[in-house]
Amino acid sequence: MGTFTKILFASVCVAFLAVKWTAPSFNAESLRGARVLVTGASTGIGEQMAYHYARFGAQIVITARREKVLQQVADKCLSLGAQKALYVAADMASESDADNAVDFALEKLGGLDYLVLNHIGPTPFSMWDGDVEHTKWLMKVNFFSYIQMAWKALPSLEQNKGSLVVVSSLLGRMQTPFVAPYASTKFALNGFFGSLQHELVMKKSNVSISICTLGLIDTESAMDKVRGITDVPAYPATDTALNIIMTGATRQPELFYPWFTYYVSLSKDLFPYISNYIIQNSYSRIP
Repeated sequence: MGTFTKILFASVCVAFLAVKWTAPSFNAESLRGARVLVTGASTGIGEQMAYHYARFGAQIVITARREKVLQQVADKCLSLGAQKALYVAADMASESDADNAVDFALEKLGGLDYLVLNHIGPTPFSMWDGDVEHTKWLMKVNFFSYIQMAWKALPSLEQNKGSLVVVSSLLGRMQTPFVAPYASTKFALNGFFGSLQHELVMKKSNVSISICTLGLIDTESAMDKVRGITDVPAYPATDTALNIIMTGATRQPELFYPWFTYYVSLSKDLFPYISNYIIQNSYSRIP
């Protein structure tokens, strides 16, 4: 590693740690009574976020496709201390369902303080087989519904000095094999909401945007895909969910979880050949 690269890398590390140390402290009381819409909340990270918001005493609307599972999650949220826990079934490939979910939350809660966009559509973990239609469909679910719901909720978030939380992925910052359709949606998310962050700041908006970059999380759907294929460590969904909530509540522009995902994404630009070699040799077999 050359002297300049060492200095640059050290400077970035110091800057990253300085930001973390000076970040506003999280006040759990700030979420008591907060009006929250969480998407993709029937399982995984979204479900765990619903439970954390419930423990903080928030008013919650959760949405996903499976109504019966949503009802069970909402009931548990009430038992954990949520002031309200409502649900609305929605298929995010449908423009009307995406709009209806926001309208439902605005009507039942009287406004929104937090919109947490977390849902994803199912996609194979395999080499791309040329299925363009699937990629188009996945883009509807993982990207277009996000920007549609954000636009629908922005007036209420603006009025309430609210926060928009976008759950993204390390796969939206660096390319890896077997996830081409999924990664394309996450790159789109990062590009769109990264630009929107700048625009809101420039017009002195009351709305903050937090973009959350996640590594491998131990959700059932993720582990089913990678088990026996890679030894990349997975991190707990409940801890991930809490970190996402804290990032939105403190109005931080970014979250990297676990922490080393920041350096992994950085390495792609600093050491592209080494990074590519590691990526291509981190799988025990081709799925």
